[in-house]
This record gives sequence, C-alpha cells and structure tokens, in this order.
Amino acid sequence: MADPVSKKDGVAWVTGASSGIGRDVALRLASDGWTVVATARRIGELAELARLSKDLAGEIKPLAGDVTDKEAMASIVRRINHDHGSLALCVFNAGVFLPIDARKFSADAFRPTFDVNLVGVANCLEPAIARMSVLGRGQIALVASVTGYGGLPTSSAYGASKAALINLAETLRIELDPIGILVQVVNPGFIDTPATKNNPFPMPALMSSPDAADRIVDGLQSKKFELTFPRRFTYALKVLNLLPTRWRLALVRKVTGWSDPHTTPVVPTGDS
Repeated sequence: MADPVSKKDGVAWVTGASSGIGRDVALRLASDGWTVVATARRIGELAELARLSKDLAGEIKPLAGDVTDKEAMASIVRRINHDHGSLALCVFNAGVFLPIDARKFSADAFRPTFDVNLVGVANCLEPAIARMSVLGRGQIALVASVTGYGGLPTSSAYGASKAALINLAETLRIELDPIGILVQVVNPGFIDTPATKNNPFPMPALMSSPDAADRIVDGLQSKKFELTFPRRFTYALKVLNLLPTRWRLALVRKVTGWSDPHTTPVVPTGDS
C-alpha cells in the first residue's frame, strides 16, 4: 500500500506555479528542502520564483509549459527524470475559473475550463503515473475545490470540472494505491488568489494563499485522501449537502444573493 513520499525519494513537480496556491506550494516545499520543478505558462513569473528560492533549503527549477499541451507535459517528465532525479511528488494545481452566466448560456464557454482543469490534469497524469509505476512509489495531489461538492452561482463549468477531479481522484486512489502511488485530492474553500478577485458574491472564511499552501504541504505528509480547509467552512458545506436538494438550493440562492432575479449580481468575465 502507498505511503507519503519525502524529499529523499526524489523531486516534486508543481503545475500552475506562477501565482496563487501553486506558487506558494512550490515555495513552501522548497523551504522544506525539496527540489521543486515549477511549471506554468508564464516564464517570467517562474524565473522570479526560482530567484526567490535561492535562500531556501531546497530549490525551484522553472520549466515552462501549458498543461493543455500533452506532449509538453510528457517532455517535462522526461526532463525531470534526466536532469533532476526521480519524480516523487506531483501537485497538479493548474486551473482557471471562467465565470458563466447561465442566463446567457454558451456551450463553447465550457471548453477552455475543461481543457485546463480536467484534460490538463490528465495530460500530466499520463507521464507521471507511467514513471511512478516503474519506480513502484509516488504521490499525486489533485487540486480540486469545494465548488465540486455542489452547484454555486457562476460556476457551472468550473464546479463541474472540479467535481470531475474529485471523482477522478477517488478512482485513482482505488486503482493506484496497491502499486505504491498515493493519490490525494485538495478541496480548498475560498482562497485569496487572482481567480477569486472578481467573485460577485460573498466569500466566507477567505484564506490567504500562503496559509492554504501550508495546509496542503502539511497534509501531503499524511495518508489522508481529502485535504480540505478552512474546515469551519468546508465542513459546513458538507453538512449543507446532506439537506434535501430543494432546501439546499434555496439556501445557496439566498446566501449568494441570487434569490431576486432583479437584483442578482453582474457576472464578470475573464481568466484567473
């Protein structure tokens, strides 16, 4: 059965590392002595991240890449193996939040969210699992969201993609644990990142990105399947989902300000 890995087992790979949770997870891992391969599309931010790691116990190695490019992700795993050592830990964090107003529903608006949040993760999983299977050891964390627990305004695409990640993580946990690969899912509540800046509804228990990174890295040292925080908020959502659906949806509608069709918030657009 699979156990958590340590920096003695190899290097860590963090996607979506140019900002927000991914950036702070990479820094925290490097502070703990890990060699971290940091991936994102923006090479300038990655270079700055590498510079910040110079005074840490470990180091950050920038490898730019877009998770929607399957071959690029396979190439990164090959480069990790060739240049930096065994791939021991993966934190697949890259994601986008593109709000959708269901009153102006567009099927095309779903594709970019799923291309990054779900297919992008699959593009990373394929070479990572192949490599870890050879080694007979590894650890993979998929960063989903409590939005995957149930419907929330503006999140029809985002929430569906994160619900899919939760299901994917459960399946991988079942199938990969016997061959020595530990799979976990990270379900944060509202985190203060660029992706949440324009949310048109209240965000209770908003947590800073460095605090979220600490919760994640601490959780990676355990065998827990789900890492969720802040628990006073995320556990309340779990209880909420035990209510009859009619009650739950009415409560969500009221709390988020979507009860009155004449006063519902304007839905912003844009990338995370």
